[in-house]
Amino acid sequence: MSSRRAEEEEDAERFDAAAAWWVRLDAGALSRAELEAFRAWLAADSRNEAAFEEACDVWGDWERAPKALARAHVEAARPAPRRSWTRPAAALAAIGLALALGFDPLWLWLRADIRTGTGELRTLALPDGSHAHLGAGSALALHYGGDRRRITLLAGEALFEVEPDPSRPFVVEAAGGEISARGTAFDIATSDARTEVTVTEHAVEVTGAGAGVRVEAGRQTAYGPGLPALDSYAVDPDKVTAWRRGRLYFNDKPLGEVVAALARYHRGFVLIAGRALRDRRVTGVFRTDQPLEALRAIEKSLGLKSTRLGDYLILLHSS
Repeated sequence: MSSRRAEEEEDAERFDAAAAWWVRLDAGALSRAELEAFRAWLAADSRNEAAFEEACDVWGDWERAPKALARAHVEAARPAPRRSWTRPAAALAAIGLALALGFDPLWLWLRADIRTGTGELRTLALPDGSHAHLGAGSALALHYGGDRRRITLLAGEALFEVEPDPSRPFVVEAAGGEISARGTAFDIATSDARTEVTVTEHAVEVTGAGAGVRVEAGRQTAYGPGLPALDSYAVDPDKVTAWRRGRLYFNDKPLGEVVAALARYHRGFVLIAGRALRDRRVTGVFRTDQPLEALRAIEKSLGLKSTRLGDYLILLHSS
């Protein structure tokens, strides 16, 4: 093999190694040790850093990002003082910020008895004959035993079909609230700011912040951190549960919630620059197997801009 061919293959391997670190993010968040290993890889050889800088040039120039967000990147994952602040380091800092803002901590996944990955749907037969249908990027912890049927929805979304048992209520804990049923079907979708409970059959009792509400079939309630459950309101259960059929319906939803839902189907990170932007409203129907197309459609409809490091790290901003 010629020396030139060998050098070309080595360069290609270095470039692939940079991309491989992004792929490792698929499972959730990088641990501190993994993040340090990534930094060490950049520091080990100037050619590694050059390869990563090339990726930055190809996939998006982070120097165009808003200055305020760039400063946040610096504070989120500042490299050791001996290293200068370069574009590769800035991209690495963006990873740190993404981990801090967009992904569940490792301890959450360690608590889970059952979980799904990016874009993965899964149906679980529970010990009592009930069934749990998990959406993408979701996690459950089971607490069955004796007269107890309890589940914790740690993250994501799940549809429960509950086997009737008058002697044992079926209780799901989710984001500080409880949903209690005896024989019914209902959907729970959680996010940092809001948890929505939609009933598709019969009725459930929902308790949030100490206040309870009864929700009948075809209706929904919502609660948030420290906020009681709202009085139920009518919804279309078929649209709410359309994620099982590969569709996501949003009706006047905040951009932050929409992006969080789409992120469970996208192998990478999506950041939004600023609270005001996260509060922009979105209405639309999107395919779960085309999250990038959905993001492009939202970007166009809201008049936004995006800065990209490939498809693995996308920053939505207004200018």
